[in-house]
Amino acid sequence: MCHTEPSAVVHFETMPAYQGDDLVGDIRVLHRVFWSYYPCIRAFRHCKPVVQVDGTYLYGKYKGCLLVAVSQDGNNNIVPIAFAIVEGETSDAWHFFLSNLRQHVVTRDGVGLISDRHESINAAVERSNGAWSPPRAFHMFCIRHIESNFLQKFKAPYLQKLVVNIGYSRTVWEYEVRYQRLWERGEAYTNWLNRIPHEQYALAFDSGYRWGHMTTNLVKCINSVLKGARNLPITALVKLHANQLASENIQVSCFDRQNEVFEVREMPSGLEFAVDLRGLRCDCVRRVYRARFRPLVNPTTWPAYNSPRFVPNPYLRRVSKGRPRMTRFLNEMDTRMLRRPRRCTLCGAEGHSRSRCRQSAGTNADRDAQ
Repeated sequence: MCHTEPSAVVHFETMPAYQGDDLVGDIRVLHRVFWSYYPCIRAFRHCKPVVQVDGTYLYGKYKGCLLVAVSQDGNNNIVPIAFAIVEGETSDAWHFFLSNLRQHVVTRDGVGLISDRHESINAAVERSNGAWSPPRAFHMFCIRHIESNFLQKFKAPYLQKLVVNIGYSRTVWEYEVRYQRLWERGEAYTNWLNRIPHEQYALAFDSGYRWGHMTTNLVKCINSVLKGARNLPITALVKLHANQLASENIQVSCFDRQNEVFEVREMPSGLEFAVDLRGLRCDCVRRVYRARFRPLVNPTTWPAYNSPRFVPNPYLRRVSKGRPRMTRFLNEMDTRMLRRPRRCTLCGAEGHSRSRCRQSAGTNADRDAQ
């Protein structure tokens, strides 16, 4: 990828490899890797100055996490800007990702960073030496995760909507009215909310750095798109990412390249737009997609590689057989999984399974009597 597109950013962190007690000189254990494509780096210059980050677990032979950062263009399209594969959502892993993101992609100041309230992300932001702190950047929280944390703390679902509405308040007056309603229902609720700076969750105090984004839904959408790739080996995963990002949904016809005048046809709708890059006039925002992806071509045509060979971390290998056990703690955000009632396939009633059905016990007794 670096040979095909030298402007791409790829940063590895490795560990020494040992065979018994002997150090192997020509092999390194892959620890972390960060990458961003040049078209993504260039696209962010023309996107809204807001970044959403999130992590998702890998399903494959080895454990690990895929960290993703996305932004949004002027037409509200999602623009992935950076990726990383790390050992897990640790403070060091998030520091590695955010440091590279700040150094190579999000280089301008006055950027809003939206994430969940994961302690590792907060620790990484504090370790950034001001790179992700005011006035260079403004770290804010997803209101859905604050709502989830509130419900987990107080078990008060009747107050969920009020907490969300406090965050969505667009004026200080609206905020104070809704905050007062929460205080009237219990001072413990507002004391808990006061531990979070209001500029990190309330729209009325964000100074515009949220650009109206209250959740991390943009990056969640990308995670769902990449779900099928999360069980692949790293090389196949990176190649799939490159192919997905390079697939275009627009067709460009050049009228006057010297004066940078183009006709853009959006697919599959077929709508046509005129774009004048030099005159800063366009029917839609397309400067974001001006840079082109270059194909990775066939691996047999790649140049010879003479550097140390990378191997997976053996301590991250999955050893259990059978279907992986879900270790995620579910909350009210997993509405589909939590609200689906257990229904017996024998009697059709809810609240139990076939193995615990009373009719099943009676049927077995009749069968034994015969």
